[in-house]
Amino acid sequence: MVCRNCNRSPANRPRGLCWSCYYRPGVRDRFPSTSKFAHRGVDDFNGKAALAPAPTLALPGTADKVAVLEERARLRQALWHPQDALVPTDPRLATAGPLAASRLFRAASGA
Repeated sequence: MVCRNCNRSPANRPRGLCWSCYYRPGVRDRFPSTSKFAHRGVDDFNGKAALAPAPTLALPGTADKVAVLEERARLRQALWHPQDALVPTDPRLATAGPLAASRLFRAASGA
């Protein structure tokens, strides 16, 4: 295998780089680690997390709720807030999809 940066020398360092490219400033930053043990994504936090500062009105299953959960995970906060919006019990929402349910909920709550 040849170096991923210069495509000339044999790759003998991590990230598929040759010796000179691996130690050249800035080159390592351009090539992600190829190790299966490398850190990727949000930390797998296993402990007591702080409660999120504010609840969300985003309904479960919507893209907005997923975005809120991603942000909370990134900030190492508890994913679920006790006052987060719940699935409404309005019978009109039983047959509506998540987007329609979100619109109906917002209209009902005045948001």
